[in-house]
Amino acid sequence: MLLLILLFFKGLVCHGESTAAPQALGLHHPAEAEEPLIFCVLYIASFKNNTWVESHGSAWLGDLQTQGWNDTTDTITFLKPWSQGNLSKEELKNLQALFQLYFHGFPLEVHNFAHQFQLEYPFEFQMSIGCNWHGGQASDSFLNAAYQGSDFMSFQGGAWNPSLGAGSRAQKVCEKLNCYREVKEVFCRKLRQYLLSNCPRFLAGLMAAGKSELEQRVKPEAWLSRGPSPGPGRLQLLCHVSGFHPKPVWVMWMRGEQEQKGTKRGDVLPNADETWYLQASLDVAAEEAAGLSCRVKHSSLGGHDIIIHWGEYSLLLTLMYLSVTVTLVMLVFLASWCKMQSSNRNVLSSCISSLAFPSKDNIGCPRSSVHQLCLSQESWVKTRILKWKRSLNHFW
Repeated sequence: MLLLILLFFKGLVCHGESTAAPQALGLHHPAEAEEPLIFCVLYIASFKNNTWVESHGSAWLGDLQTQGWNDTTDTITFLKPWSQGNLSKEELKNLQALFQLYFHGFPLEVHNFAHQFQLEYPFEFQMSIGCNWHGGQASDSFLNAAYQGSDFMSFQGGAWNPSLGAGSRAQKVCEKLNCYREVKEVFCRKLRQYLLSNCPRFLAGLMAAGKSELEQRVKPEAWLSRGPSPGPGRLQLLCHVSGFHPKPVWVMWMRGEQEQKGTKRGDVLPNADETWYLQASLDVAAEEAAGLSCRVKHSSLGGHDIIIHWGEYSLLLTLMYLSVTVTLVMLVFLASWCKMQSSNRNVLSSCISSLAFPSKDNIGCPRSSVHQLCLSQESWVKTRILKWKRSLNHFW
């Protein structure tokens, strides 16, 4: 649950990163359009009442969490062997001391100003600070804040500025905060100066240390299925794409080379192995499903797109149905044969007994009874095999 909350708030306050995939994209390959990779230190504070606050700290490189904050020891936890980057022991010590000051001091300041800013408990504050990686170098540092899950303000040019659309409350908060030099100096300017001046260098070291894992490409797997019927005479076609890395992917229902604008993409969701999953659906009339295909583009495919035709999926369903049907018939046959064998055991036993110990009561059992029984069973099996072959030829 905490991971989902962090991912949600990270998308709000880490500007420059698009977490929502568009419903329809052009036919360009996602790997060809290089997008900035964001390194973001995220702080979330949940103010339950005027005495109780719950806070969490983490750091993210794109969609990958690289560091966390241990509330028990007040130390940074490194989640990857390479996530310490090129930080020296002294730099790491100073950084942890800064976070300790911030994590303990920020909630106290918010409590002090809650009444003045007309903040009603419970409420949430999220803050992020970081920089971007683009074109092989780090740039575009930022320090942003969100309130109740919405962008609220940012620290630029030595002062707080309200976010667009944040309303009059954000304007008033920024005006009052800018009047308190101590707050700006301790919790804003020093934090910004220390982190943002070191962020580009740290990010460059992080990218170099984790290069092999960050540049890893994992090919997606794709398959089709049918979703719940959207109505009489209509089909919901589903295209599943899973196991791909990195996250950018292009999925579209097609008719030939024409994109189907009705394609709806779900959210790109994380798998347990740090790969991703996506589902794209299309609502069509049943008679229009023939000729449709799902097309997948990903940087791991080297320009060789995955294309799965709905007709192939229908054939696969037919073969699966046929296989199940044949299996059931064979099971019924075996059950009947076993039952017949069981019912004939007494006859066979009687005949064998009569051959060994002839008497007046069983002298009517011919010596060829066993042979005739085997012949009749063999003929019966051959007849059914021929029937199965005719059925298979009919389906093919």
